Amino acid sequence: MNNLAMMARFNHWVNGHIYHSVAELSDAEYRRDRKAFFGSIHRTLNHLLVVDRLWVGRIRGLDHGIKSLTDILFDDFESLRAARRREDQGLIDLVDSIDDDRIASPVVYTRMLGDGEQQTRLDHILITLYNHQTHHRGQIHAMLTQAGVTPTDIDVIYYLETVGLS
Repeated sequence: MNNLAMMARFNHWVNGHIYHSVAELSDAEYRRDRKAFFGSIHRTLNHLLVVDRLWVGRIRGLDHGIKSLTDILFDDFESLRAARRREDQGLIDLVDSIDDDRIASPVVYTRMLGDGEQQTRLDHILITLYNHQTHHRGQIHAMLTQAGVTPTDIDVIYYLETVGLS
């Protein structure tokens, strides 16, 4: 398994842990404005799904109809959690389907900034997607701690130990 495929699986694993921790919160705590970039855990989780759908859509050549990086795709937690699971499995399936010849090929897309057509290597898009997830999961981790929930350890090394790859 290559590192991009491993990271897709890690992404699925760690999102499961994050959602498990978030499920301990009351709805009010879940939606509380915690002064993070997107305010609440709810809005941050929606943002992550929005961005993943944008990037995966660009790779697949699909338009998901996303209008803003702050779109709320799912207002209730359980629907968002189910969508996250599907998105993560879809990312695993996508990465597993990419052959070595395509991995460094350019993906042509239009950003939401309206600055015209862009071109980025497919592997660089995947690295960006994984990094973006990590960035905002760190914010969610901090917000969970503020709310009195102790999240599970979510570093890659713990995933590797769990699946026997360490």
